[in-house]
Amino acid sequence: MKVLWAHSPCTANEVIEAMQDKTEWKPKTIRTLLNRLVQKQALSFSQENRIYAYFPIVSEAECVKSETQSFLKRIYGGAFKPLLVNFLKDEQLSAEEIKELKNILDDKSK
Repeated sequence: MKVLWAHSPCTANEVIEAMQDKTEWKPKTIRTLLNRLVQKQALSFSQENRIYAYFPIVSEAECVKSETQSFLKRIYGGAFKPLLVNFLKDEQLSAEEIKELKNILDDKSK
């Protein structure tokens, strides 16, 4: 999806070429993934002769939001607090990051 969000439309071969250095997936696996993303209505395509050009239907922000909610439901039963607590315990945060988090929490409480 990141390849297509950055450069679309792309042919399957262009997606495969863009992903060669980032993954060990075979071209057939990438083509299968593209087809599945079309079936899930995350991607669509236009066809000229026998060439398919894929483009995203779902924005990156929508996808991130959906995946975040899915992760919370699967791992934390939908509860955000345990995720945040685990994150804060394990991460080294800079003073600026802490300030930014405080500002976000302050904005949420208004």
